[in-house]
Amino acid sequence: EDDMPVAVPDSLLPVTLPELADFKPQALDPNDEVTDPMPPLARRADWVQVEMAVDDPITGKKKSRATMRREINVMPQWAGSCWYELRYLDPTNSTAFVDAEVERYWMGPQHDGHTGGVDLYVGGVEHAVLHLLYSRFWHKVLFDLGHVSSSEPFHRLFNQGYIQAYAYRDERGQTVPATDVQERDGKFFYEGEEVAREYGKMGKSLKNIVTPDEMYDEFGADTFRLYEMSMGPLDASRPWNTRDVVGMQRFLQRVWRNLVDEDSGSLTVSDGACPEPLLRSLHIAIDGVRRDMDGMRFNTAIAKLIELNNALTKHVEANGTTPRVVAEALAQMLSPLCPHLASELWQRLGRADEITYAAF
Repeated sequence: EDDMPVAVPDSLLPVTLPELADFKPQALDPNDEVTDPMPPLARRADWVQVEMAVDDPITGKKKSRATMRREINVMPQWAGSCWYELRYLDPTNSTAFVDAEVERYWMGPQHDGHTGGVDLYVGGVEHAVLHLLYSRFWHKVLFDLGHVSSSEPFHRLFNQGYIQAYAYRDERGQTVPATDVQERDGKFFYEGEEVAREYGKMGKSLKNIVTPDEMYDEFGADTFRLYEMSMGPLDASRPWNTRDVVGMQRFLQRVWRNLVDEDSGSLTVSDGACPEPLLRSLHIAIDGVRRDMDGMRFNTAIAKLIELNNALTKHVEANGTTPRVVAEALAQMLSPLCPHLASELWQRLGRADEITYAAF
């Protein structure tokens, strides 16, 4: 009644939002500078008004029950996305947003001078002045209040590049679905009408999205993932070309044929000694792939795996089998990039443990 804010008592948490049939905001005259806007929650007067007893901020004693008005100009989705990395650590905790020991284990400083926080945040540069700014402010407040042990929410930031693709516009300048455009004699047509081709970030606005489901159905998830990682440096914008996906599919098929007989499905791996030239190629690949993975240079890591597989293919053509030491190491190096194929090969190699947890 005095318009002073009062915190919702713990006994009434969490606050559950009411069901609303209409979320549209109230339209106001643009020249009206007096009337307050009406948020969607204001339509539920029975929910806005609430009876509850509150503590006196001075004495701490319970006041008599009173009618309170909920704040309906609530915080947007940022209030949730600013601290999701903390909730992921302890998602089923019903008494706190995160257990202190759990937060300290995963997010706490690793040594003197270390800020703590998430080891690596991969996100687009467009988040720098929105999500990352708000998230850092939110985390700093929690740190100052003593609720978290890490002074920063994220220890390392990596901005990935965009996936780019061709887009098409009709004579009105409107974008048309890229998947429905046909090419004839160097020109492009949509529903019989010629359209202009341009290049830009893959997205809904340009109607040039290639959905993962399409790629999964045609090539499989491992091939799709491998192609994306091979397109170029992770921090650079890269052009998408569906026809190039076939190259990664052929590479994985060749890896499979080097370890598994295509006709019988039996393993073609020997436990004998590995020839010196192939062993040298293996250890060159292990050293290079390890360094590239640590530096998030996935495209060059894949190039080194292709080189190793080329050397292995020559050995298999001459000897008929793959040395086990090469087969197991190749499966492990492929695992972060092609987890399904690598796991299947690992099991066929007779390993009872999960390849994800195997020492490398």
